[in-house]
Amino acid sequence: MLWFVIAIIGYISFAITFILDKTIVSEKLSRPVVYTFYSTIFMFVALFVLPFLGFPILQGIDWFWALISGLAFGFGLWTLFCALKNDETTHISPFNGAFVTIFVYFFSSLFLGEELTGLKQIAVTILVCAALLLSFEKVRNSNKGFHKGFLWAILSGLFFAISHVSAKYLYGLYPFWTAFIWTRATTGLVGLLTLFFPAVYLSFKKTEKQLDNLNKNENTAMLIVVDKLLAIVGVVSIQYAIAIGSVTVVNALVGVQYILMFVLVFILTKFAPKLFQEYFTKKELLVELVAIILVVIGTALFVF
Repeated sequence: MLWFVIAIIGYISFAITFILDKTIVSEKLSRPVVYTFYSTIFMFVALFVLPFLGFPILQGIDWFWALISGLAFGFGLWTLFCALKNDETTHISPFNGAFVTIFVYFFSSLFLGEELTGLKQIAVTILVCAALLLSFEKVRNSNKGFHKGFLWAILSGLFFAISHVSAKYLYGLYPFWTAFIWTRATTGLVGLLTLFFPAVYLSFKKTEKQLDNLNKNENTAMLIVVDKLLAIVGVVSIQYAIAIGSVTVVNALVGVQYILMFVLVFILTKFAPKLFQEYFTKKELLVELVAIILVVIGTALFVF
């Protein structure tokens, strides 16, 4: 069950990262292509680490799968940011996670021959239902329902699933760090692609001013450092859990992240609204309480 513990650590890290991201408040999210650039371009740094590890390089068609995994991950981020532009992350992220699990289950069964026991199939189904419940739309002075943000989230789920399954294939052939670094480094190519968009290179001057302001605010700078460190822990943990466990099951456990996110957001909204605040309806609290119970049940089925 090592994969289970590592996956939980990864999702806890991501949940805290989410809170820190919202606390720091980045204006780049209003322009998904700009946020995509800053989220992907630095992954090229992974290439400088590889020579020091002494692991074998990829062979033949495996280069193609590393490229597919990296590009799909980058486009998954891009389309996810497009989705988040249209709605709150407490809705879009669980909805996206549910479809990642659905697509991963399909692709892993089709291409990797991965099979789940009846109990684990039930657990995956329960966690997917919980994620969909967590994406339940808030209604405040409007009748806003299913919108294009959810279509972007579905497309993003498809890209992430392709990335995870192709990475899982490479993890079965090479040492973890070899496959991990190449599948992350190739994500940097998406960052290069975004340079063709004027919004990206026009943002550089604004970013310089923001960095100057951050240097004057040590608390904010420290938050950013912690945020990025937790993000690294999250990515490495989830990918390693995928490498040694079931790619479908590991992705299904993302419900744990959404539950922790919801609990943290609710606590901060209730007791520290100046630091972080979101609007909750009574109906939403009831629905998400049901989702919490489902996540507890679904997660327990993986343990027993």
